[in-house]
Amino acid sequence: MSDSPLDWMALANKKAKGKRPEFFDEPEDDRIYSILIALVGEVSVLRTRLDTVERLLDEKGTISRDDIENFAPDREAGFERGALIREYILRVMRGPIQAMESLQEQEPPIEDVSRELKEI
Repeated sequence: MSDSPLDWMALANKKAKGKRPEFFDEPEDDRIYSILIALVGEVSVLRTRLDTVERLLDEKGTISRDDIENFAPDREAGFERGALIREYILRVMRGPIQAMESLQEQEPPIEDVSRELKEI
């Protein structure tokens, strides 16, 4: 184990090994999706931190950075946070989720479509 402090910026900007996964036909779409997911993560962390500040202010009236850094939510607060985060992520990801669901919908067999067209 090294005595030197952990360089978070170097770790955050470190390039992953191997090829980046591709989900879309256009590389720009993958980059935008990656940015979106990173922003969703950052906002989620900010919401959790704000929840900590609000809970501490309700409890103590004034807070310090140490209070924030050392805060451990109780079971009920953890449950509330989890529900808020799930709701937030589902709202943000509603479009992609609906698009995926539409891809999974079963299309009628070609024979049925052909029969319907003949009846027109």
